[in-house]
Amino acid sequence: MTQQTYVELNNGVKIPQFGLGVFLVDGDDNTENAVIEALKLGYRHIDTAHAYFNERGVGKAIKKSGIPREEIFVTSKLWPFEFGEGITYKAVEEMLKRLQLEYIDMVLLHHPMKDYVGAWKDLEKLNRDGKVKAIGISNFDKDFERLDKLLKNATIYPAVCQSECHPYQTQQKLRDALAPYKTLIEAYYPIGHGDKTLIDESIFTKLAQKYNKTNVQIILRWHIQYGNIVIPKSSNPIHIKENYDIFDFELTPEEMEEIKKLDAAKYYFNVSFEEYEKIIDDYNKNVANY
Repeated sequence: MTQQTYVELNNGVKIPQFGLGVFLVDGDDNTENAVIEALKLGYRHIDTAHAYFNERGVGKAIKKSGIPREEIFVTSKLWPFEFGEGITYKAVEEMLKRLQLEYIDMVLLHHPMKDYVGAWKDLEKLNRDGKVKAIGISNFDKDFERLDKLLKNATIYPAVCQSECHPYQTQQKLRDALAPYKTLIEAYYPIGHGDKTLIDESIFTKLAQKYNKTNVQIILRWHIQYGNIVIPKSSNPIHIKENYDIFDFELTPEEMEEIKKLDAAKYYFNVSFEEYEKIIDDYNKNVANY
């Protein structure tokens, strides 16, 4: 299987452009099995979060894999109750314990809530102290005022902004806003949260036949060529393997332009900030107890 591509973050750190997301992978044991399977196939980027309740499974898989630590890129995310100067630094130290790692390749602020500016200052300190190699944000794409506030208070700019991104939502406005800071888009829901309408678009069916691939593989290849970092979730060994098999072909510029026409600025995770706050508050106790 052809080896994947790497991209360079704005601080010079190189990140595998394709990774395994473990959102909604249930429990540490299932996560451990999925990550071990992915690492065997050549994946070298794993994306987790405190609120996924499976960081320990990721850490166990990395230990069991026998792969040198420096070859595996690990991303995790902090939940908003862990935001604030002094609070965030300690939260990352606890994260290191859960993952059984001496450093984390990248830590993101999961949502633009609570004291995210104070949290960012702690992430900058963690980066300077070598405990975190790169720092970034997540879900800052729906409120550019909050994004601007963070950027104005930053001495280290976000390496990535993890956001919902797929052919129905290319995040071009966000991409343009982040371009001066060389902040990359990291795509979650990369196949539209499994929406069959998106997956079965005629352009993907046509290209799948041309390249002898699945429609999903065409979409994932589009992400790679569009410049996104992409982290499809799966715990199914067949899907983990299929998702990764996208590095032996290339879409033409004309095909990329045809796919671009599908952009409708559509969100699948479409909640108001009021709903966001309630979700976060409801989750706090569970996350704190993990």
